[in-house]
Amino acid sequence: MPKVQTARGGKAPFEFVGTSEKLFGEDLEDFTGEIKIVGEVEDVGKSFVVRGRIECKKIFICDRCLAQAEKNQVHKFVEEFDKAEAIDDVIDVSEFLRDELLAAQPMKNLCREDCKGLCPECGANLNEGECGCEKFIFDPRLAALENFKLE
Repeated sequence: MPKVQTARGGKAPFEFVGTSEKLFGEDLEDFTGEIKIVGEVEDVGKSFVVRGRIECKKIFICDRCLAQAEKNQVHKFVEEFDKAEAIDDVIDVSEFLRDELLAAQPMKNLCREDCKGLCPECGANLNEGECGCEKFIFDPRLAALENFKLE
């Protein structure tokens, strides 16, 4: 569990490397391999500021083409902790870092930015090539407009 040693009146670097289970006490299945957390804690008077970055690799299913994908991620963080939270000049940042990692996840997981997705007609993955289906798909809700004449 990540705990940082404070530096009264200065800065102190820290680094944690391990699996999500080792770092946060739970298995975050989407993250493969080791998670690296690098940063520093700084005494800024009435509080400590913890800043740094989280580096990890995430495995996911693409939201457009449904293929399994893997991406390296880097997330920066900054958080202020009251000095009363430091016990024997040590701050437990494990819950904060876990929450920061999970909150930084994208709303849409895409295998690549230009993912073409699936063909709505046959379901083929369009990233692998054209499927041969008709590109124009008639919307049956608009069938009544087909007989509409403009004069």
